[in-house]
Amino acid sequence: MVEDSGTEVLANIQSAEEWLSHAQELVPVALNKAREVKGFPGRWKMIISKLEQIPSRLSDLSSHPFFLKNALCKEQLQAVSKTLKEAIELAELCGGEKYEGKLRMQSDLDAMSGKLDLNLRDCGLLIKTGVLGEATLPLSMGGSSDEPEAANHGNIRELLARLQIGHLEAKHRALDSLVESMEEDEKNVLAVLGRSNIAALVQLLTATSPRIREKTVTVICSLAESGSCENWLVSEGVLPPLIRLVESGSAVGKEKATISLQRLSMSTETARAIVGHGGVRPLIEICRTGDSVSQAASASTLKNISAVPEVRQTLAEEGIVRVMINLLDCGILLGSKEYAAECLQNLTASNENLKRSVISEGGIRSLLAYLDGPLPQESAVGALRNLVGSLSMESNSVKEVAAQAISSLMILSQNCREVKRDDKSVPNLVQLLDPSPQNTAKKYAVSCLASLSSSKKCKKLMISYGAIGYLKKLTEMDIPGAKKLLERLERGKIRSLFSRK
Repeated sequence: MVEDSGTEVLANIQSAEEWLSHAQELVPVALNKAREVKGFPGRWKMIISKLEQIPSRLSDLSSHPFFLKNALCKEQLQAVSKTLKEAIELAELCGGEKYEGKLRMQSDLDAMSGKLDLNLRDCGLLIKTGVLGEATLPLSMGGSSDEPEAANHGNIRELLARLQIGHLEAKHRALDSLVESMEEDEKNVLAVLGRSNIAALVQLLTATSPRIREKTVTVICSLAESGSCENWLVSEGVLPPLIRLVESGSAVGKEKATISLQRLSMSTETARAIVGHGGVRPLIEICRTGDSVSQAASASTLKNISAVPEVRQTLAEEGIVRVMINLLDCGILLGSKEYAAECLQNLTASNENLKRSVISEGGIRSLLAYLDGPLPQESAVGALRNLVGSLSMESNSVKEVAAQAISSLMILSQNCREVKRDDKSVPNLVQLLDPSPQNTAKKYAVSCLASLSSSKKCKKLMISYGAIGYLKKLTEMDIPGAKKLLERLERGKIRSLFSRK
């Protein structure tokens, strides 16, 4: 233990130049030892080919102008030196046939090949990321007022580079620091963020470690909410791993992934892509079973998706109508209910099948109940208005609720004007004047038609569709408002006759 501690201290005080020299000395030793081994020729041939690439990578690294000023260079040289020492030890074991078993040695050789791959890749990435272009200097060395900010940018670039370099535990530590940096100074992080950093973060969403996935999606969520790099995130393939996290991530992972999709789905193209990647079903499941924040974010995402006409049928096939009506009735947060009302307004905008589905699932009663609450009413009013034209197709009980809805809406003059503009409104409402006992919607139909009777056009339509005959029977039945509406229509009919003469 004391010896290991002493070795670690020595490693820390050695300079990057000393580590470079050490690695360069180890390469020929490792190659000679590897070439002497007779067993496992295929595996050793692969290891030798990778060892032969190391000198050129070391040369590229050492020739960079900022080689001596960046901690990552020294760390990378330490990692390469460690791998080379392990390769020498492995060659000696294999050459002397001192290993425990053939399968164990095969596994060790494969692991060595993987470590060399990682070293070669990381050396290349260290130069490509551009992090070496910024010297990582302590803030106390800065003289001008601009130097602290420049040094801070350099530190952030180094953090971002660490997301791409080294083993998973090192990346996990870098993620922890990045999350802290985002919380303390998001603006500076965004200022130095590049596309390659986004790509590295997206790759970490599929890491084997749940902790790394959780930390990564926390960063991605902040980036998505910032509104500054949505296009990069989508083009680097963030949607499939986000959808997988919504489906099977931890509670935090699901929440952050859903919030990310909520923001990204504001783009029509991205909304389509979420559907294409199978995102609808897990989002609907979150609406059913998720916690309050995840449920609201999921409802908002589905609302954004429902604004795209060509995917509405897909949403319906996944059961969105029932889910949104349930949210209207018992969403945990008020925001969930508001998003559900907006979603239903979108779904009922043009598709007759979806209108019928909303009506048959009891959506009108839920929308009416929503109107009695404290939330903005425009979306619920819009959804109910969309449903007016579907009244003639439904059962008597549904007709009653729908007619009641229209009657409630028409208290506002703006809604009354909208109903007047719809050519189907008057004919459908006249049909609801049917005096049969089974028709329980007639009293609401009378109320609606009375509100429309100030319009000459609407009165003519009522008369032409037979409203007077219905109203005479309803007057005999003492249906409220029937007599007054009948008198108004008959006066209009008499005036029309005199005007023709």
